[in-house]
Order: sequence, then C-alpha cells, then structure tokens
Amino acid sequence: MSSENEAEDRTVWDVVVVGAGPGGASAARAAAEAGRRVLLLEKAELPRYKTCGGGIIGPTRDALPPGFELPLRDRVHAVTFSLNGRLNRTRRSKRMLFGLVNRPEFDERLVEAAVKAGARLRTGAAVSRVEQHGPAVPDRRTVAVVLAGGETVLARAVVGADGSASRIGAHVGVRVDHVDLGLESEIPVPPEVAGDWRGRALIDWGPLPGSYGWVFPKGDSLTVGVIAARGDGAATKRYLEDFVGRLGLSGFEPSISSGHLTRCRTDDSPLSRGRVLVCGDAAGLLEPWTREGISFALRSGRLAGQWAVRIAEAGDAVDARRQALNYTFAIKSGLGVEMGVGRRMLATFAQRPRLVHTALVGFRPAWGAFAQITRGSTTLAGIVRTHPLARKALSALDRRGDGPDAPDSADGRRGPDGPGGQDASAGSGESAGS
Repeated sequence: MSSENEAEDRTVWDVVVVGAGPGGASAARAAAEAGRRVLLLEKAELPRYKTCGGGIIGPTRDALPPGFELPLRDRVHAVTFSLNGRLNRTRRSKRMLFGLVNRPEFDERLVEAAVKAGARLRTGAAVSRVEQHGPAVPDRRTVAVVLAGGETVLARAVVGADGSASRIGAHVGVRVDHVDLGLESEIPVPPEVAGDWRGRALIDWGPLPGSYGWVFPKGDSLTVGVIAARGDGAATKRYLEDFVGRLGLSGFEPSISSGHLTRCRTDDSPLSRGRVLVCGDAAGLLEPWTREGISFALRSGRLAGQWAVRIAEAGDAVDARRQALNYTFAIKSGLGVEMGVGRRMLATFAQRPRLVHTALVGFRPAWGAFAQITRGSTTLAGIVRTHPLARKALSALDRRGDGPDAPDSADGRRGPDGPGGQDASAGSGESAGS
C-alpha cells in the first residue's frame, strides 16, 4: 500500500461520498464548499459509460455549479411525438427546450467541479459495506466504509450515491415500489442521417403499459432507447427492436448497447440511517413518469452534502438524527412533492396513453406546459398546484384510471415515413407558453 493510502487509513474524513455520478459529485462539492474534508469514492475509472438518454432539462441546468460549461452535443428545439409509431406530429419552439449530453463527459466535468471545490477523488474503490457499530468503528461519531479489498475508510458522515443497486441504500433500508428496465443503443449514423435529426428529439409512447421510447441526436450519433416496467424483458427488447426498425436505423451497427434498472422509492422509504444519508438513484429518487433522474440526483446530492456537513458536526447520536430528519424533510417537501404528482401521471399514462398523446400534440396549454417544464420555468407539481384546470383534470383522470386506453386502435394512421416518421404537415408554430 502506498504511503498516501496509509495516511488515508489514519484519517477520519468529515464526509465520505460513495459514487461519483451526478448525485455523488454534487454532494461532494457541496460538502467541500463548506470547508470540510471530503473523500469521493468511485469504483470505476473515469470517464465511464452509463445507460442514460442524457437530456438536460431546466432543473438540471439550474442545479449545476456556477460557471459550469455544459458539454452539449445538441440543442433540441422540436419534439416529434408518436403513439407506438402512429399519429406522428412534431411540435416546434423558437427557444431551446432542452440540451443533450454524453454522460461520460458530463459526469467527468461534475467530478472535476467537486475536486476543484476541494474534494479528494479516489477511483477504483469499490465499497462492500458500511458499519456504524463494531470493532471497525472507533467511536460513536464515526462510520466505517469498508472497501472490497478489506481496507477501511473512516468518516463522520457518509453519503450513498452509488446508483440504483446501491449497497449504501441497502444499509439504509431503501424500499422501492416500481422498477423499470431501460434498454438503449448508441448508434453512429452518416452525416445525412444526423442532419435529419439535428435539433429534434422523438418521444414514442410505447405498446407496454407505462412504456415509451426516445431518440436523442448527439452530433454524429443517435441515442435510441426504450423503458418499461420490469417483468417482461423479452417484450421490452422487442419494443426496442421494432422501434429501431420503424425508424429505419436497423442497418446501422450500434457502438454501445446497454441496459439499466431504475428503481423508484416508496413514499415512506428511509433516506438515512444514523450518520449515513442516501441521494439520487441510491435513494430511489427520480421522476416516476418520465424516469428522469439527473436533476433529482443533482438536487438531492446538493442537499445530502449540505446536511452531511451538519451530521459530521453533530456531537452525539441525537443531534445526528435531528440533522438526518431535516434532510428527509427537505427532500420530501421538494422532490417528494414532484414525485407524488409524477406517480399520478404515470398511472394515468399507463391506462390512457392516447389521451396523453392527444393532449400534447393537439392542446396548446399541454404543449406549453411541456415546454415550461423542460426549460425549468416550472415543474409538473407546480403546474398542478397553480393551475386549477390542470388540478381538476388530473383529479378527474385519477377517478377514471381503471378504464384502459387502446393505443393501437384501428383509427390511428401512421404519419408519412421519414426520420422518426415525422409528419411534415404537423403544426410548426410555437404555441403559447413555449
């Protein structure tokens, strides 16, 4: 072992963060900016690939470090919506709706921001468990983080940001009520194909309950994926294959094909245990309908880093518990409210996808709300809270949720063929609120 690692063995860090994705990097930066000694542990070497569309919406942008330069691969001004390949329509906006990044570049820059703030990064450090009692723990104010090789790192507070299959989440006792399987391919395409997609994304409401697919352009490649509830992986795989085929992309060889499970927490799932907090995917924090997780990771990570500092300063278990409960309240009063509305939207969408599709392509206020949410000027919860019509509509749909929709009924006509089946006759003007 190097002398540097030996010195770390004798160190009790103020905050140890496990996982260097957006949540972990955000937590490490927040704690380091408070002047604390922070160690950021990552099992992989950076940069590393992660299955993710890489969409950067307004809440994500607003949670980034000051002066952070987004490594955007494209800026989306138009979205084509389709219903399992039918009823295609493209809505456009003069202003950018959201940006697109490659996750390896994006995550690496977030880690660089954390290191610049003073956090220490250590890669190739897989964590096997954390212990808050026992011979590895020198006192009640300390948590032992045990690495895969047996090495122990000591901390006053720990933040678990180690993904949806989190070991730290298991220690905390995170419970989930919804698990989805996402499948994705990175497909290099020639310049003429890339040009057809530039500035335009596609969202396809899929054939499985609650499923959808996406195409995100990123320069000379397209990120194409689908997501559906776990339980029938073969059907989800068929959806992706059919989706790629309908798009005319099956002749191009993917550079990467990958899969990932996303887990959504129960409303009463714990977010802490003793001096250990969880955030992002490790806590099951994501938007239940769209399964958007980057903004949830960044925002919960920042809060976790801030409250981990307070836990590190706590002189006893009672004070540490009080600070952990404050973190839980901060999450539930913000992200938890958004998740509650997202759950209702997912239930409605799973039963009535045609209704959701029709609203987005044919009802100007719905498209305006979509644009406002992606830009970050409001949230889904904010729209329901401030717009009586939206609140009444969602309540009515809640009551009617047991009448399944038929997304593939015979009256659905497929739009003219083209990249994503784009309907050239679709309205191209920017609607109110865009």
